[in-house]
Amino acid sequence: MKSKACIIFLTITLISCKKRLTSDPIKADQTKLNTWKITDQELKNWFKKDIVNDSIPGISLLRAYDELLTYKKPKSIIVAVLDGQIDTNHENLKHHIWFNNDEIPNNGIDDDKNGYTDDINGWNFLGDSKGNNIIFASIESARIIQQFDQKFKGKTKTQIPEKDQQDFLRYTKAQANFKENIKSKQSDVEYGRFLSEGYPIAKKELKKLYPDEDYNIKILDSLYLATKDIDKELAKHIYFISDCLKYNIDEQWIKNFKNNIDSSLSTTYNLDYKERLSFDLKPNDLNFNAYGNPLINKDKELNVHSTKISSLILEVFNYQDKYGDITIMPLAISPLGSEHDKDIALAIKYAVDNGASIINMSFSKEMSLHKKWVLDAIKYASDNQVLIVTSSGNSYKNIDENELFEPNDNLSKEREIADNFLVVGSSSPYFNKYLFSYYSNFGKSKVDIFAPGEDINVAIPNDNYTTDSGTSLSSAVTSGVAALIRSYYPELTASQVKHILMDSGIEYTIPVATPTEEDPDKMTPFNELSKSGRVLNAYNALLMAEQVYRGE
Repeated sequence: MKSKACIIFLTITLISCKKRLTSDPIKADQTKLNTWKITDQELKNWFKKDIVNDSIPGISLLRAYDELLTYKKPKSIIVAVLDGQIDTNHENLKHHIWFNNDEIPNNGIDDDKNGYTDDINGWNFLGDSKGNNIIFASIESARIIQQFDQKFKGKTKTQIPEKDQQDFLRYTKAQANFKENIKSKQSDVEYGRFLSEGYPIAKKELKKLYPDEDYNIKILDSLYLATKDIDKELAKHIYFISDCLKYNIDEQWIKNFKNNIDSSLSTTYNLDYKERLSFDLKPNDLNFNAYGNPLINKDKELNVHSTKISSLILEVFNYQDKYGDITIMPLAISPLGSEHDKDIALAIKYAVDNGASIINMSFSKEMSLHKKWVLDAIKYASDNQVLIVTSSGNSYKNIDENELFEPNDNLSKEREIADNFLVVGSSSPYFNKYLFSYYSNFGKSKVDIFAPGEDINVAIPNDNYTTDSGTSLSSAVTSGVAALIRSYYPELTASQVKHILMDSGIEYTIPVATPTEEDPDKMTPFNELSKSGRVLNAYNALLMAEQVYRGE
C-alpha cells in the first residue's frame, strides 16, 4: 500500500505534467545594450543564456528547462545530420547514435531491403562498396563546366539554340564562378607561403628573448606595445607569434594548411578531376544508388565538422544528459569541396524513410547542377512532415541579391517549393552593434531567422573539444530547439514548427554593423537582415508551441 506522502507526490506530479505553459514570452529592452567587456566565464555556454536575466542574447535554454520542462516528458526523436563523417565513439555522442533495428550488423546482406547494405548507423555516400572513401571533391561550378564543356566550349550566345539557352547561361556563370574561386585559392597559396616563411623566423627571434618559449598572448601583446616604436622588425615578429597563439596556429597547422591547398588545387579546383567515377558509375542518374558504404567514421579526423554539429544539437536537446531521448542519424555527404546534388537528394530521402523528424544541413554551395533533384527531395520531406534546417553561409553576402546560394527551396525568386525549409544566419553574444556576426550571410527574403553561432564550445574527434564559429553552428542550435518542440509536441506539422521558431524569436531592432567597401560605417537595423527579424529563443518557442497545440 502506498504511503500518503507518495500519493500526494504522484498527484502533484500528474497535475504538473498537464499544467499549461502560461508564462509571458521574453522580450528584449532595446535600450539596454552591452557596454562592458564580456568575460570568459560569461562567454562559456553563452548561447543558453537569457537576454533579460543575463543581459546576453542567447536562446534562453537554461530558463526553458528550469521553468517549462521540469515536469514534462518528451517522446524520442531522430535528427538526421547531412554532413561529413562523424566520431561515433566520442564520449558525448556514442550513446546517441541512431541504430537501424531492421538491419543485422556486418552480414553483407541488405536485411531491410532499403538499398543500403549493413546501414546500421546511417550511410556514407562518399565511398565505394570496398570501404574506400573520397576526401576531396570538385566544386559545383567545375561539375557544371564538365557537364556542358563539350557542347558549349568556344561558342557565343547567338550560336546556341533557344532550347539550350538556360543551360548555356548556367555554363557561362559556372565559368565565371570557377575563375573567381581559383583567384581566391591563389590568395590561400600566398597566405600559406607567408606563414611557412614567417613562422620559423619569428620563432627564432623570440627564442633569443625567451629561450624556453615561456610566453603567452598577454606577455607578447605587452611586449609588442613596448617595442613597436623602438624596434619595428622585432615588433613585427612578436605580433606574428601573438596572432598565431590567438588562432592556434603552429608548425603542424601550417604544414596541414599548405598540404590541403596543394591537394585541393589538384582535385577540387581541377577541371580534369572527376571523383564520382571512382565509386558512382552513373552520377547523372538519380535512380542509380548502388554506391557508398556504411563506414561513417573511418576518416573522421579529416573532416571534423559533423562531430561538431552533432555534439551541439545534442547539447541543446539533451541538457545535462537527463532530458529526453534523441538520436543522431549520420549521413555522410560532405567532402572537402561541394556536396553533390545526388547525394543530398538521396540522403534526404533516406532520412525521411528511416524516421527522422529533423534534417540538419549545415552546408551551402554556390551553384547546383541538378537542382530539381534537391527540390523534389525537399518536397518529399515536406509531404512526410520532416523539417529541414540549413545554414545561410559564411561569405558575408546579401543572398537576396546573390543567386549563388544552394541548396534552397526556391523554385523561382518569388516561389518556394514547400514550407518545411528553414535558413539560419549567425548572431553573437553581444547585445550591441556587433549582434550580427560579421561573417554571416543575410537576406530579408531568403534568410528566415538568426541563432547563436559565434564562439561556441563543440566536440571534435577523439574526445576532444574546441571553440568554433559559423552559421553551421547556428543551424545546429536551431535543429536542437526544433527537436525539443517536436519531441514535446509531436502532433505539430513541420510547417507549424518552422513558423513557431520564426515567430517566437526575439525581435531586435537595434542598428548593427554591416560595413561595405563604399560605406565602412554602414549600420542596418538587425530586424532588416532576415525574414523574421528575430533571434531564435527556446523559451518563447515552447510557449508558442503549447498555444498552437491547444489551438489558441
